[in-house]
Amino acid sequence: MRKSRLRLGEILIKEGFITENQLDEALRFQKLTGRPIGDIILDRGFCSEHDIANSLAKQLDLPFVSLEEGSLNPARNAGLEELVPEAFARQHLVMPISKHFKSLTVAFANPLDLLTLDNLKKMTGCDINQVVAHKSDMREALDRFYGHKDLLKEAVDETYVAEEDDISPISAKMQESLEDMVARAEEAPVIKLVDLLLIQAVKERASDIHVEPFRDKINVRFRIDGVLHNIAPPSQHLLPALISRIKILSKMDIAEKRLPQDGGFTVKVEDRPIDLRVSVIPTIFGEKAVLRILDNGSMSFELDKLGFAGDDLESFKQAISRPYGLVLMTGPTGSGKSTTLYAALNYIRTPKKNIVTIEDPVEYVMGNINQVQVKPKIGLTFAEGLRSFLRQDPDVMMVGEVRDLETAEICVRAALTGHLVLSTLHTNDAPSAVTRLADIGVERYLIASSLLLIMAQRLVRRLCVKCKQPSQLTPELLAKYHLPNKPIFKAKGCEFCRDTGYAGRTAIHEIMVVDQKIKDMISMNASLADIRVAAHKIGVKTLLECGMQRVSEGFTSIEEVMSVAYE
Repeated sequence: MRKSRLRLGEILIKEGFITENQLDEALRFQKLTGRPIGDIILDRGFCSEHDIANSLAKQLDLPFVSLEEGSLNPARNAGLEELVPEAFARQHLVMPISKHFKSLTVAFANPLDLLTLDNLKKMTGCDINQVVAHKSDMREALDRFYGHKDLLKEAVDETYVAEEDDISPISAKMQESLEDMVARAEEAPVIKLVDLLLIQAVKERASDIHVEPFRDKINVRFRIDGVLHNIAPPSQHLLPALISRIKILSKMDIAEKRLPQDGGFTVKVEDRPIDLRVSVIPTIFGEKAVLRILDNGSMSFELDKLGFAGDDLESFKQAISRPYGLVLMTGPTGSGKSTTLYAALNYIRTPKKNIVTIEDPVEYVMGNINQVQVKPKIGLTFAEGLRSFLRQDPDVMMVGEVRDLETAEICVRAALTGHLVLSTLHTNDAPSAVTRLADIGVERYLIASSLLLIMAQRLVRRLCVKCKQPSQLTPELLAKYHLPNKPIFKAKGCEFCRDTGYAGRTAIHEIMVVDQKIKDMISMNASLADIRVAAHKIGVKTLLECGMQRVSEGFTSIEEVMSVAYE
């Protein structure tokens, strides 16, 4: 007899994945639609697919397995492929893990599917031990286990066959009429190629797709874990149709080839919506397109899961929980600043707070937060939006980026008049944010009075858990990087990580709490070097020091840290 269990929503609250208000909202929506509570919570972005599957496993007292932990790993050469046919496994999202006598362990994306459980018992003649995995992991694991048919490669190969029947030169195709461009963009091979590009990119966990024209070829690259990887490109003759198809989906002007254009669209991949932000620019060999993939389902907006080390998380939580003041995130494009800011908003949002954001663009839609898209062409800039926000009775304001004096001054003055302001700034480290604001033209006494915390952030790739190798450093290197005298790990490469040695990314941080001593130094026009020294004395770890701490913990390698941080 099963013991009484907590409901899924109660477990999600207990684990800190959602709030009671979020659960109430999801339950109200469930009454209207009848959909499973987990699907509603996931669609509204309250927590990640991983969190829901993990909580469901706890609800049912079943083990949870995942690719990241290496536990969703079927035994090889055990005849499991014949025991559970590929078609059945893909249809029902189940996968055999191991077999011991008459006991078969099977991973389920939906462990409540009793009909599939019963069919498996009859099909295999075994007792079934259920374990739980989330859908994205299951689909990728099925591809690896049963052998993924490279549909994208087949579609690419077809473009070279089609080229033999189309001998008109590229220059002629660049001069096609609007009607011809639309017709070619809507041909079945082009639609199929674009669809498969998007599907493959999502499966590979890519953040961007680059389609690049050159004199005698097209380059197609996926950015995975911050690094660009080439994939098999289509025939060059397909470039105009391929770009036209992307522009049609993005609601761009396909006849305009002289100017950069921006757009976007949403597609459904593996039963979840994927937003794509598209940029097209003209080059000397044709138009280049970059598609930024924004996958809510794969993003975690939980501060506890963003790689904060030691007391850094508590310092950041304390700063964003203050009723007023300015919190700045710094770092280059692609360093995860937006994700951290969204996680911060997710942490502090309650029905008692009026939270408004102005972004360029709005990357992820969050419940109970008023989000505004910048539109410079009609005069809706960061500064103009912020002025309007102050008439909207806000408690918390998030500004996508401080770019000019006007925006900076409004942020600072809002922080001084009872509002919590979160924003980003492009600097190399945390102390440099002070001099950057001063260079923009903000008075130093205003900077000192408003700042609560500055955090610099970078992303480093995580070592693959299945193939990372121990490595012993020389005493000189251990002393240089202040590492403990124990083996660290380095990248090797295997099938699981596509021979890169890395799978996934984590963040490293430099967090400078602006205490009274730092405030006094800012007001007295202290140099950047002096501020850095003072910050180090109060315990601020540099990006390099934080990175080396992650190295000593076995999360990443020295080479990876040195690629984003230095002394």
